[in-house]
Amino acid sequence: MKLTSENQDADAAVVLLLKLIDRDPQILIVERIENPTDPWSGQLALPGGKRDPKDRNLKETVARETLEETNINLLDHCRFLGTMKTLRSTLKPEMRILPFVVLLEAEPAIKLNEELEDFAWLSLRELVKQKGTVEFDFGEFPAYHARNSAIWGLTFRILERFVHILECLH
Repeated sequence: MKLTSENQDADAAVVLLLKLIDRDPQILIVERIENPTDPWSGQLALPGGKRDPKDRNLKETVARETLEETNINLLDHCRFLGTMKTLRSTLKPEMRILPFVVLLEAEPAIKLNEELEDFAWLSLRELVKQKGTVEFDFGEFPAYHARNSAIWGLTFRILERFVHILECLH
């Protein structure tokens, strides 16, 4: 498994935004607000969203969505490292999501928009130690436990792939 080019067909894009602290990758996780019309309501997630017809490519999509949601300009003080393989949402199988991997080169001033409740920089090294499951009325799922909540579903699958990529590099 490896990072790929951004020339993949997808309907949405998310960003694994990384900053390094003592060689420990920290990843930006956002918490979505509770919203009955949002299928990912209240979940811990990665910044990003749907492609807009005005977006020339998915890099523009992820940059626009991240700026709107967090006030972080990915085109400024960031290095695009690549993309991962496109994933399909289990909740919306017709939706294809392209994860971008981006390294932050300067500390941003984060300002969340109305779609988000909170954010945190989580140590990837610590996060993988918190792997377990989360249980709902509709089933039990693999998850990372963080901030008195769980990262599960699509975000969990993206993070699992990224962790696997990092393990292959060692």
